[in-house]
Amino acid sequence: MAAHPRWHVHWTPPHASWLNQVELVFSALTRAVLRNGGFTSRNDLIEKIDAWTIRRNEHARLFRWTYQGTPLKETA
Repeated sequence: MAAHPRWHVHWTPPHASWLNQVELVFSALTRAVLRNGGFTSRNDLIEKIDAWTIRRNEHARLFRWTYQGTPLKETA
């Protein structure tokens, strides 16, 4: 890390469900818009991402948290 002073390591809690949700959104964006997408310009790319985000938000469903706060069993 000394060779890269601008890089910072952040500890992520093992039960970071919010992070999993962020990864799922980027995965869906990649599959729906980015992969195999043809873009004529940077603005075209931005417009397609914006349109996808608006459509996704219009049909959003609530996320139901299931984690009860108890630690998971550690396997040795």
